[in-house]
Parts: sequence; C-alpha cells; structure tokens
Amino acid sequence: MSAPPLSAAVVLGTRASALARAQTSRVVELLEAAGPGLVCDVTALVTQGDRTQASGEPLPEIGGKGLFTLELERALLDGEIDLAVHSLKDLPTEAQQGVVVAAVCLREDARDCLVARDGLTLSELPERAVVGTSSLRREAQLRARRPGLEIRSIRGNVDTRVQKVRDGDYDAAVLAAAGVKRLGLDGAVSEWLAPETMLPAPGQGALAIQCRADDERMLALLVEIDDPDARAATTAERGFLDALGGGCAAPVAAYARVASPRPSDTVSQGMVSVHMDALVASTDGRDVVHVSGEGAPDELGVRLAREALAAGADRILAASRG
Repeated sequence: MSAPPLSAAVVLGTRASALARAQTSRVVELLEAAGPGLVCDVTALVTQGDRTQASGEPLPEIGGKGLFTLELERALLDGEIDLAVHSLKDLPTEAQQGVVVAAVCLREDARDCLVARDGLTLSELPERAVVGTSSLRREAQLRARRPGLEIRSIRGNVDTRVQKVRDGDYDAAVLAAAGVKRLGLDGAVSEWLAPETMLPAPGQGALAIQCRADDERMLALLVEIDDPDARAATTAERGFLDALGGGCAAPVAAYARVASPRPSDTVSQGMVSVHMDALVASTDGRDVVHVSGEGAPDELGVRLAREALAAGADRILAASRG
C-alpha cells in the first residue's frame, strides 16, 4: 500500500558533511519513489560532534551521547524539520522522548576498510606504522591483531581522513566502508576488512530516519522505505549494545545477518531469525570476549550481552569507563 499524498514539502534534516548530504540524497530518492509527486527539502544542521572536528579532540575524550544526532532531534521536536537522517551507528540506543526511528534502510557494506599509503594491507603495515582511527572499537581490534602498530586519533570527515593519509600525516586509517563507497572513494581503499578481522559497530552501514512519534503522515510515508532485513539485523546489534549499557564510543562490536528465509509478513510476527557475532574488548587489545548465536532480533542481543558479561565483559567495560 502506498503512502498517502502529502500536502506540503517534507523537510529532511541532516548534518552538513558531504557524506551526510549524499546519504540524505539517497533517502530523498526512496521517498520520492514511494510518494510520486512528493516534494523534499533538505536542511543542514551543525552538531556538537561537527563543531569539535577542527580541534582534533579524540571522540572518546569528548564523551556524551548524541554528539552527531542531538541537534537534529531537537529540530525535529521543535517542528523545524519533519524527518532526521542519521547514520544508525551514531544514534544512541536510548530513545529520545517524542521521537521514533520509523525507517531503517539503505544498509551499505557494513565492513570497515583500510586506507594506506603504498596500498599496503593490514598485515603488511610495518611495525610502528601510524594508523588513525576515532573509534575505541577499532583501536581495540587493531591492537589485538597488530600490537606493534601506533594507533592515533584521527578526526575529520571521510574525505579529510583519506587526505591525511595521502599527505603522510598517517601511514593508514581505518574507516567505515559504507561512507567510503557512498562518496565514491573506493579507489583509496587498500583492503576491505572482513568481519573476522574487524567486527563492525552496531548499526554500521545503515541509515536511520526519525520522525515525531505522533506524526501519522510521516509514519505512513516511512513505512514504505523501511528495510525489514536491515531493521532485524540492526535491532539485534543495538540490543546487544544497549544491554551492555555501552555508549556509541564503547569498545563493542556486533554484526548480524538474517539467518533464515521468511515470508514477507513474518517480521511483524517476530518470526525472523538472525545470526550475530559480537565482541567486547579492552582498548589495549589484550582482553577480548567473543560471543555468537542465533535467534529473534528482539531477544538475541540481550541474550548474547548476558553471555558476554558472564564471560568477563563486565570487567572490560568497567575498566574502559574508568
């Protein structure tokens, strides 16, 4: 069933970066296909996370939830925009009152990738090579796999980070594959990192579209672009993170895939099954807890989180939070 016609333009809010704008353009394409004749306007907003880019201050040191999402949610609640477009991995698991994630869609490649000078792979990087990342999750896994590397914080948009490697400020950097692909920077990648090498962040590669919880017009529109498989997989991943009590910067990884074919009507009945691999690691890479399993999205993340905590993740997380 198609969404009802809308009498006015739909205003989408996004961050101002090239990647955020590219992602929002893809969402606009989906919306216009779902609602022929629909008019979409895009408004770019600056978030707290954006304002700290120039200083280069490491993200884990800034702390706080919603560094890249809070201003968009406020604009949504204030009626300045109708929809907010986020990278799902940036969105805190604790829901903002009055706002709902009405669509999860356009999940690109969920992997991380390596951008390195001279086209080197992770295993080929020399000892003490300087590798940039803004993520404790990536840092922990890099140190576990290559303890001789020098890990340094790197800030800036995707294209800025790639340029920092090309300029020699870093020997390499680890980035989300989805962002690199959406900006057409595939040629800069020296290695696509398999989940077995670098497990992604919960929700990585997927987009989340928020609207006001009482906006029936937007809810009806967004159901048309929701991707059931992406929602099922990311529900399990974010459920794992939420059950651990970890924020977006915690050294936590999770990657789920729909594990069994299902008729199109089974998602609403909770019958879809996903398989998920997840981990919690100390930032020095010396202590890593792996868990995996299969089940319904709503329960799998919680179950695996309990298993991880029982296996020592509680001590790892307590130490990471100081």
